[in-house]
Amino acid sequence: MCGIAGIIHRGKTSNIGGEMTSMLLSMKHRGPDSSGYAVYGSPVPGELMVRFKVAEQEDLQRGFDIHRQIKERRSEVDARMKSLGAQIVSAEEATEYAYRYRVKYEGDLRRFSDYVEDVEGAEILSIGSALELIKDLGDANQVADHYHLREYTGTHAIGHVRMATESDVDICSAHPFWAYPFSDISLVHNGQITNYWSKRRQLERRGLRFMSNCDSELIAVYLADKIQGGAALEKAMKDSVTELDGVFTYLVATANSLGMAKDVMAAKPMVLYEGKDCIALASEEVAIRSIFPDEIDTFDPYDGEVRVWQS
Repeated sequence: MCGIAGIIHRGKTSNIGGEMTSMLLSMKHRGPDSSGYAVYGSPVPGELMVRFKVAEQEDLQRGFDIHRQIKERRSEVDARMKSLGAQIVSAEEATEYAYRYRVKYEGDLRRFSDYVEDVEGAEILSIGSALELIKDLGDANQVADHYHLREYTGTHAIGHVRMATESDVDICSAHPFWAYPFSDISLVHNGQITNYWSKRRQLERRGLRFMSNCDSELIAVYLADKIQGGAALEKAMKDSVTELDGVFTYLVATANSLGMAKDVMAAKPMVLYEGKDCIALASEEVAIRSIFPDEIDTFDPYDGEVRVWQS
C-alpha cells in the first residue's frame, strides 16, 4: 500500500519541495519504510546535475571502517568522472553517503553511469539538466530535513512513500527510479507487475541495467527502452498499459512534463485535480487538499487511461 503524488505548474515555478513534502506527509500511513522525491528545477545551460550514493544508510552501523570506505569510494568516483572528461563544477555532501554534483559533460550517459557504478557501493540516482532525485529511509519529514528540500523551487515534482512488500528496505529499492540512461526521466509507482521477471530478462539481454529487485524499477527501464527505440513518451506509456501485467498506477516525469498511466483494471487509486495553472495527482485526495486551501473539484481517472501535461 504505497502512496504516490505529482504536481506540475504551468508557466511558473513554485515551492515544489514544500508542496511535495506536505503531500507525502499526508499519506505517511501508506508507507513508513522510505520516502522519495524527483524535483525539477531550472536548468543551467551546459551543465548536468548528478545525484549519487556510495553506501546505504544501514551501512553506517558497521563502525569506523565504513567511514573510511565511503571516503575512498567518493574519491574513486571523482577520479572516474574526471577520466571521462567530466568537469565537476560543484560537489555537495547531502549526507555522509549521498552526494549532489553539478558537472559539465557532453559524452555518453550510459558509459558515464556504468563506469561510475563500477565503484563498489556506488549508484547514480539521477542525471538531468533539471532533475534531482532524492530518496532515503524514513518519512517525508526526515528526508526533507536531511536533504534540505522544503524550500526547493521548481516547476514540477513526483514523490513516493513506500511500504516494502517484495523487495528490500533500502535506498536502492526506494522510489523514485531514474530511467537509465536518459537525462531527466523519473518514475514512481503503486501496484504490482506480475510479469516482472520475464520482462526484466528481456531488457537485460538488451543491455539495460537494474539496480534492485523492485518491480517498480521495471517500468522506468521499460520506458527507457521504448524511448531508446524511438517512441515518444506518451506512446511508450500507452504500450505499457497493454504489455505490463498486473495492477498498477504510475507517474512519470521529464524535464518539462508529467504523465500518468493506469492499468485496465484500475485497482490502484488515483485522484486528479486539473486546474488552469496547476495539476496535482495523488493516491489519496487528502494529499491534494494539503496544498490547496480553497475548495477544489477532483476526479478519478478512467481505467487504462494515459495522460501527459506540459509545464
